[in-house]
Amino acid sequence: MLEMIEWVAGWSREAPEPDAGIVAMCEGSVLRSETGWLHVWSDTEAHLAEGAEPVYVGRLGDRPVYVAELAGPGQRPALEPVHLREVFLTADEATAAMVGTAAQVAQWWRDHRFCGRCGEPTGYHPSERARWCGGCNIPWYARVAPCVIVVIRREGQMLLARSVRAHTHFYSLIAGFVEAGESAEQAVAREVMEETGLQVTNIRYCRSQPWPFPHQLMLGFFADYVGGELVLQRDELVHADWFRPGELPPVPPDATIAGRLIRAMEEEIKADEIRAEETGG
Repeated sequence: MLEMIEWVAGWSREAPEPDAGIVAMCEGSVLRSETGWLHVWSDTEAHLAEGAEPVYVGRLGDRPVYVAELAGPGQRPALEPVHLREVFLTADEATAAMVGTAAQVAQWWRDHRFCGRCGEPTGYHPSERARWCGGCNIPWYARVAPCVIVVIRREGQMLLARSVRAHTHFYSLIAGFVEAGESAEQAVAREVMEETGLQVTNIRYCRSQPWPFPHQLMLGFFADYVGGELVLQRDELVHADWFRPGELPPVPPDATIAGRLIRAMEEEIKADEIRAEETGG
């Protein structure tokens, strides 16, 4: 059995050594070579985009990893630009986490080159992953937007839906951003009501996942249907319906939090049905 290499996000101001790993970004895509997602700093240094610099993002096993924005891909036909979503749908967990971290850090580093308060250029924070404005004496941290995503259960079924913005044929879950002044549980109830017209109860946290589209933290929940008729918010959802385990439409893979929540709810429903049969309930 192959040993999985661990990915650990981190921060450092140290410049990359020649053999450091580089996640290469270009015009919003990740660049992949024949050998994979990680490139070597000594091979990529000469191809940096104008004004770009490598930024440390963590370690893959024992290897330090940086992210760098490269110039237009036309000069390097051996590198294939890949949409970030494809990485999450096809890569292993450690690679997806590494590339996702790199993409978020790269965008934050690019978007906060200047102070949002006074407009002056920002630089490295002396001790944290932050950009520092010396004029205002304030740090600018990487932005993280909390979102909720929920699998809703009605007896032995779960609600699955297709988004109007879906890039695939998958059915997924109800999701949305947490608004100012809301708890995550309140956001779940509001998003479900807005998008489906349904009321839910017994909202319970399950798991989370960083989601770099562009800088979200997905908070995954289970909830139970309590009332209401299914009325879709048409600018959000194309279709939604109730499905039983074993009869599901195509759903996201387990690399995504949606896929993991759906699988977990399948197992919960099956376990409850087995217990009911054993007890004659």
